[in-house]
Amino acid sequence: MEKRRLDKLGIETSLLGFGCMRFPLKEDGNIDEELAEKMLDKAMAAGVTYYDTAYPYHNGDSEPFLGRVLDKYDRSSYYLATKLPCWKVNSLEDARKIFDDQLERLHKVYVDFYLLHALNKERFEAMVKLGIIEFCEELKAQGKIRYFGFSFHDDYDAFERIITYRDWDFCQIQYNYMDTEEQAGDRGYELAKKLGIPMVIMEPVKGGSLASLPEEIAVNFKEHRPLQSIASWALRWVGSHDNVKVILSGMSTMEQVNDNLATFKNFVPLSADEQALVADAAASLKSRIRNGCTACRYCMPCPAGVNIPRNFAIWNQYNVYGNKEQLRKNWNHEIPDSEKAHNCIKCGKCEKVCPQKLTIREHLATLQRELDEEVSRPV
Repeated sequence: MEKRRLDKLGIETSLLGFGCMRFPLKEDGNIDEELAEKMLDKAMAAGVTYYDTAYPYHNGDSEPFLGRVLDKYDRSSYYLATKLPCWKVNSLEDARKIFDDQLERLHKVYVDFYLLHALNKERFEAMVKLGIIEFCEELKAQGKIRYFGFSFHDDYDAFERIITYRDWDFCQIQYNYMDTEEQAGDRGYELAKKLGIPMVIMEPVKGGSLASLPEEIAVNFKEHRPLQSIASWALRWVGSHDNVKVILSGMSTMEQVNDNLATFKNFVPLSADEQALVADAAASLKSRIRNGCTACRYCMPCPAGVNIPRNFAIWNQYNVYGNKEQLRKNWNHEIPDSEKAHNCIKCGKCEKVCPQKLTIREHLATLQRELDEEVSRPV
């Protein structure tokens, strides 16, 4: 198993981390604990030492389940990470109650890696104002957490503000070969490296989108390494960055566990030729985007209730990755009919304020027709 040294912390972790937000589910929606435990056991036996959960994962069931499984193992044989749900914290007392609850749910006396969860600019400023930073520093001094960091979802400017606020033990960002200019992105990676702050990476396969690519793009990867999965290329791209110390994979099947273990057991960074292949794939995928919506939301609110950025995001995602299963989920279940494009009254208000000068009304009509046709086709 590939290991990485976190010099700042004086420890070594497995490069592959087990993300515990996508465990397999039973028909009733609860965790399939029998299968999930076998998956965790397989990872542990193979040398995976980093296990990442959070307060809200699996409707609050991830922490207690993971805690029970890890109770089988020597406490010094793994690193446990969980997170403070900042959106639920309105006072120091809230933070104390949640943390105490987490220790009880995990059945542990300390947490190795503790994160302020999903920070953006507003949440971070709220945590500073409430004294939550100092509270977590006290937990560290008391030995209840070993390392203090944050996970992040916002733009680069917010990332720079947060990461330079104090001397963090580590940070966690979304990073993959399609998101180099999104959120913290390449600039965030380079800043963290410059500051000597080790990085944990989430969404290395972009929620599964980079595990199943359109055939005309995937074929180049398959020809170069026919025995390796498409997902392995995304993971190897992330792992080729030396300040990446842990790559989280939210594994849902034993097949995913086995594939990831194969990638990280004999980990090989991308060669120069392979870097070029990935760059070509990223360029090809990005060329499939149907419009240049940046989700700036200047067009919102729509007088007719259309969620214009969300409609465009679903449309663009399908055209880029061609994942019909994901499209059906997004189009049928994750956007209300009242917010879909067909509600457009063609008033033109959105187009007057769009910085990208998009023909929004035309695009809304097109995407409604195209996506309806796609989801109605037999699987």
